[in-house]
Amino acid sequence: MKNFAITLTLLIAALTAKAQNYEQYGINTDTNTPEGLKIGDKAPNFRAKNQTGESIDLNEVLKDEKVVLIFYRGYWCPVCSKYLKNYKDSLKLITQKGARVIAVTPEKQEGVQKTIKKTDAKFEILSDTDGEIMNKYGVEFKVTDKYEKKIKTFLRADIAENNNQKDAKLPVPATYVIGKDGIIDFVQFDPNYKNRASIKSILDAL
Repeated sequence: MKNFAITLTLLIAALTAKAQNYEQYGINTDTNTPEGLKIGDKAPNFRAKNQTGESIDLNEVLKDEKVVLIFYRGYWCPVCSKYLKNYKDSLKLITQKGARVIAVTPEKQEGVQKTIKKTDAKFEILSDTDGEIMNKYGVEFKVTDKYEKKIKTFLRADIAENNNQKDAKLPVPATYVIGKDGIIDFVQFDPNYKNRASIKSILDAL
């Protein structure tokens, strides 16, 4: 009984610490805690329109190319913009490996266009305002009120409005490398939005 009590106490402490850690990055753990997908999982299919209005179907793309799937938060996120700019000089290296880069964001098309202007992105960006793709890949979370106010104050952005939604929701900025067989070969998933997959790690996975 004593050992059980100790184990239970340690488990509660670990869960509490995890919740606190997540909340410092704006993740409301009262609603759901995103866990993402794992290496070896089958990548869920999706269909959405890119920035030019073309319909992109993952399974169709995978018939010819691997996919580097990136989730980012919005044009207002300086960390996201800096990261996406990295692909400007590295995109050719990725395509030479037989892969296509597809980015997914919860922001509406107006935000996507601002992102493209900021980053000069030459890859496809899908607007996922209803959260369907983010949910399938286990990255979506509801933002804490404190973090939502912080973004409004310091970055002059309304997350919910930018995403054309009532509630402020964002993705963990994860990266998945998906093989032509539809299996996830690489995952970078970190609640800390400052940590992103390096180009080198992506190329190694390809």
